[in-house]
Amino acid sequence: MNVVPFKVNCESIMIHYSKHILNNGLRVLLHRDNTTPLVTVNLLYCVGARDESPDLTGFAHLFEHLMFGGTKQYPDYDRVVDSMGGDNNAFTNNDYTNYYLTVHAQYLEQALALESDRLHGNWDIIDGHWNVLDVQKRVVTEEFNQRYMNRPYGNVWLLLRPLCYRVHPYRWCTIGADIKHVQNATLMDVQQFFNRFYRPDNAILSIAGNFNPEQTLLWVEKLFGSILPSSPSMLLPVPQRKYPSEPEQTAPRRKEVVCNVPNDALYMAWHMCNRWSPLYYTYDMVSDILSNGHSSRLYQRLVQQEHLFTEINAYITGDLDQGLFVVSGKLCGGIDPHLAENAVNQELLRLQQEPVSAHEIQKVANKFENNFLFSQYKASDRALSLSYFEMIESPDLVNSEPDNYRTITPEDIQRVSRSLSPDRCSTLIIRKQSSDN
Repeated sequence: MNVVPFKVNCESIMIHYSKHILNNGLRVLLHRDNTTPLVTVNLLYCVGARDESPDLTGFAHLFEHLMFGGTKQYPDYDRVVDSMGGDNNAFTNNDYTNYYLTVHAQYLEQALALESDRLHGNWDIIDGHWNVLDVQKRVVTEEFNQRYMNRPYGNVWLLLRPLCYRVHPYRWCTIGADIKHVQNATLMDVQQFFNRFYRPDNAILSIAGNFNPEQTLLWVEKLFGSILPSSPSMLLPVPQRKYPSEPEQTAPRRKEVVCNVPNDALYMAWHMCNRWSPLYYTYDMVSDILSNGHSSRLYQRLVQQEHLFTEINAYITGDLDQGLFVVSGKLCGGIDPHLAENAVNQELLRLQQEPVSAHEIQKVANKFENNFLFSQYKASDRALSLSYFEMIESPDLVNSEPDNYRTITPEDIQRVSRSLSPDRCSTLIIRKQSSDN
């Protein structure tokens, strides 16, 4: 069957936007969509786990929780959102922290006022009036226990990151290198972190949905434009996001642990390029060729034919700095993890030695474009995409990124695959705890 290429980058689904920069440095992107009665306010802060001090980790994630703790003007953030019939959430990763609030268009000004107030930093916890900090430290500790320690395979990244990274701050998870860093956080620590990173010149505001751009820009200027440095530390330039380069890995690294899990599991990770490299899209393409769907190579060979794995995946972490290319899988009962590891390496070797067909590349490119299209379906998704691509200083990629996959050749696939060699691999094996223990 022929696989026909298709293009999603057409005028009917283009994300048209305008960009504005306030005098205080806040970047504002506006995307109008009159087909929805809703509007999303998305506020991205250029701070993630990699921006933390090694002895004060987990703060970016802690702050995600604290930002919902209430201010002097709005003591109960969630109640205000509920009164507008709105939906809100946030997430933190290694590179940034993102907050969004979706409301009916008639409440846009109130939504902007709510987010502006949080950025002003008029918190009761900073004045010591509330116990919000202590409450959220307990919440984060409980999250650490539930998600990382008391769930099968939950500790994978706590083990894999420090195995892969020796120098770069990607060596710890967003929850932190040691949960005691969060547990021992003081109000002064919180104040300093807020002043350093939660500032208009370190944030990107995207608004998408049904709104009047001219009126909205006036509201933004009124509510956010007055946010000025409030402490000496904020008078300093925005911290430069430059971190020590991870040395090239020239020898394999291995770690085996025994945990209370249902099956043995294998995790193999290789360093790859950063987000700005043209090779980024080729690594992504390789991961999809290997494991995207039941017709992919790893699934067909290692799950269906050889019955080594019950499930297997290949993916990239998508980090801004040098990220990871990961192959992970749960093993069938009785399978030696080293046998499964060798089988993965054989599939990678085949990818390195035999050119991928145009049909296979076309199939993966089509699937990416389809996923890309659905990822832009809601205005809230478009608001996040605008903020993200602005952060990486490439906002036009919000429309043109699928084109980067169309130029990948079989030679590109082979070239990138050759970097996925055993001598550059960090391997984590999690063995099922014996019933005798």
